[in-house]
Amino acid sequence: MNILIVSPTINGIGGTAQHARDLIKFLKERNHNVDTMSSENTFTIPVKKLKNPSFLISSFLKTKFMKKYDIVHAQHPIAAFAMKGVSAKKVLTIHGVYSKQVGMLHGKSSSQLSSKYEQNAIEWADAVTAGSKEAFDYYSKMNPNVVFIPNAVDIASLPSGTDKRYEKQLVFAGRLSREKGIHTVLDAVKNLPKDVHLVIIGSGPEETTVIEAAKNNKNVHFLGYQPKEKTIPLIRGSTILIQPSLAEGISATLLEAMACKIPVITTDVGGNRQLFVHNKNGILVPPESPEQLLKEITNLLDNNEQRDRITTMAHHEVQKYDWSNVGQMYLVLYEKLLKNV
Repeated sequence: MNILIVSPTINGIGGTAQHARDLIKFLKERNHNVDTMSSENTFTIPVKKLKNPSFLISSFLKTKFMKKYDIVHAQHPIAAFAMKGVSAKKVLTIHGVYSKQVGMLHGKSSSQLSSKYEQNAIEWADAVTAGSKEAFDYYSKMNPNVVFIPNAVDIASLPSGTDKRYEKQLVFAGRLSREKGIHTVLDAVKNLPKDVHLVIIGSGPEETTVIEAAKNNKNVHFLGYQPKEKTIPLIRGSTILIQPSLAEGISATLLEAMACKIPVITTDVGGNRQLFVHNKNGILVPPESPEQLLKEITNLLDNNEQRDRITTMAHHEVQKYDWSNVGQMYLVLYEKLLKNV
């Protein structure tokens, strides 16, 4: 097949970029011809609030000069406008509930605008894939051509090695932003025992807040953005991974922790409910509840047997999210669309 993958970014640090990279790798390994369009090879204005709108327009214009494909696969609604202009069967993947995420970051007015846009984006697609059951339930009410294909992790390709810097090491790895719960993390660790250390990996709009917290708290250690070759060993060397997101699809970071046999404490929202059963293969806490997060951290640190039980069950569960399984679901969808030409 000749396939075009369109994503706002492919070399970036977010979950959408990682999903696009892994999908491209999966397809190429199976001898499909894959081209890409992203902000890395398409004009964008490198200003925070203008980057996505400029990519939306320039990527659409760029498609006017592109060859015909069998499949064009847009990752994220922002990429859907470019998808619209390509002569091919069109697939749109939405990793969470887009308008809900926009509203959380930018307010009600932005959420209303994004809701109208995502409805159009869904109509342009021949098929829509939702990365979590929450997103599937939401978007299937808008369009009957929505299928559930979860986000995935390439277990075999995870970097090896273990980076354990402290005996009791917590890790937060992700975007430093409100929706990822970084303020909940910082509120919780104010009362951590002094022998428990938190390693924070990532970048984002709340980076200055995190740097200040690390200056004022000797057991908070901010490492900034780290490539996967360094992040995975740090996760594997930690006692617990924490990710108290306010909203979440199927998080690549949580899948990686499960694959690394590191217990997870996360919030009872969105795709987390799909991945975890509380106290069986992970710990779920209410969002924006630093007191409960701290309580569960303390309990889990003191209970080796519970950690071992949770990680064993989580490692078994994560196998079905491996790209060897999830990637095949995309190929089945592509082939089904092409049969209906």
